[in-house]
Amino acid sequence: MGYRVLGEAAMLAHFCFLGYLVVGGFFAWRWPRAVWPHVLVAGYGLGILVIGWTCPLTVVEDWARVRAGGAGLGAQGFIAHYLTGVLYPADAIGAVRLLVALVVALSWAGAVLRWRHRRTRPGPVRRPAVPPR
Repeated sequence: MGYRVLGEAAMLAHFCFLGYLVVGGFFAWRWPRAVWPHVLVAGYGLGILVIGWTCPLTVVEDWARVRAGGAGLGAQGFIAHYLTGVLYPADAIGAVRLLVALVVALSWAGAVLRWRHRRTRPGPVRRPAVPPR
């Protein structure tokens, strides 16, 4: 039971990580400091694709599912197991990766534009307080 719960928790954390990877840059439009965690997440995601880093969430989920007596993720990994062929066709993986990269780039470009707009926008007009009579 405990291994199964751990496997499910790792799967949920993985989906949250991927969701944040895709749309996390838009948080920086409202909260500029939020760009730094997103840069780290996007950089790690890029490292997984380009360099071939192993995602620790995949390792934990696979290990826990095997210990619980189920089939692990195997060599295919999280994305191939849960997303490819389910949310998009298997032959569209390149297009999906490009789309994710474009969404991240758009979110960062939009954040930069909003930050510039905030700096050039004049502050609120303050009227002097009227003294009480």
